[in-house]
Amino acid sequence: MGVERRLRVKAGLQEYPIYLGTELLIKTGEILKKEGLAGKVLVVTNPRVSGLYLDSLLKGLEQEGFSQQVVVIPDGEKYKRLDQVEKVYDTAVSFRLERSSVMVALGGGVIGDLTGLAAATYLRGVKFVQIPTTLLAQVDSSIGGKVAVNHRAGKNLIGAFYQPSVVITDLKVLNTLEEREFKTGLAEIIKAGLIGDQALYEYLLTQSAAVKGRSTEALLEIIEKSCLFKAQVVEEDIFEMGRRAILNYGHTIGHALEAETNYTLYRHGEAVAIGMVGAVLISQELRLCQPKVREQTLALLELYDLPQKLPGISVEKIIARMALDKKVKNGKLRLILTTGIGEAVLKDDLQLEMIARILCQMGASRGG
Repeated sequence: MGVERRLRVKAGLQEYPIYLGTELLIKTGEILKKEGLAGKVLVVTNPRVSGLYLDSLLKGLEQEGFSQQVVVIPDGEKYKRLDQVEKVYDTAVSFRLERSSVMVALGGGVIGDLTGLAAATYLRGVKFVQIPTTLLAQVDSSIGGKVAVNHRAGKNLIGAFYQPSVVITDLKVLNTLEEREFKTGLAEIIKAGLIGDQALYEYLLTQSAAVKGRSTEALLEIIEKSCLFKAQVVEEDIFEMGRRAILNYGHTIGHALEAETNYTLYRHGEAVAIGMVGAVLISQELRLCQPKVREQTLALLELYDLPQKLPGISVEKIIARMALDKKVKNGKLRLILTTGIGEAVLKDDLQLEMIARILCQMGASRGG
């Protein structure tokens, strides 16, 4: 017998549910019907996920009479690009997808973001359902409606805001997640604890054995807390004009590191973990927070075995990548920093030399 919780996300005039629990994948058709979705379903997935979970999903859709088609995108961040979106369009055209039809993203963040962009733009918008199969996607990219693909100059530079109709988060899919991928999702949960939810921070600190052991109870607790935090921030700022920017804590440095290493050296959460170290060090340098906050941040990242050092790559190249960040405004680099556990602030007019010095302390090199 599965467990099920239901959360709701409000995004302006839109509101949609997050189904969170176990044994939900086989109930996908039933859930879609309950939420008023009908007609054709185009499932977008990748080879690894399709081998594990596609049959259960299709069976659940078939039981409720949905007509279905599948498009498989190669696995990996390097395939999060426009030519793969075109592949989705081609399948949608041949399947005669209509505006009332549904695109379902079955996969991690790459599949979710790519499918969301396709859904937002095909016929000027078709229904969109997220079924995230990684911990990272379950707590981050599946919520809030940010959909995008990468450009060679940087991550997520081509995108839109497009909310899903439903998010279906089945914890059972995490059983097959490799340890490194599990930890990259934990990094985003740690971020939520560090900047928005002290109770989540305390839970991660005191219940690390249960979390690392992937107990259903622990996963329900940390995923629900993370989702509720993100949903609340999204509700206040749908289009990232203000407070929603705090969700990018650690991401400006993290995204720059991912892009500079061509998305091959680090998983997203690993890069964000390093970025959070940079953010707390800069925060302490500016005397926004006490040294204790740095110690608490580093200790929590250490507890979950997440990286804290930069590789010996050029600090100038990292800063050049940071200058392409979406949070840059009027040519000024802006960073999300912290004043304490559970708190975050947006700061601009930061001195590049100070940022460079901190990055070098973390392992970056001068010159090149």
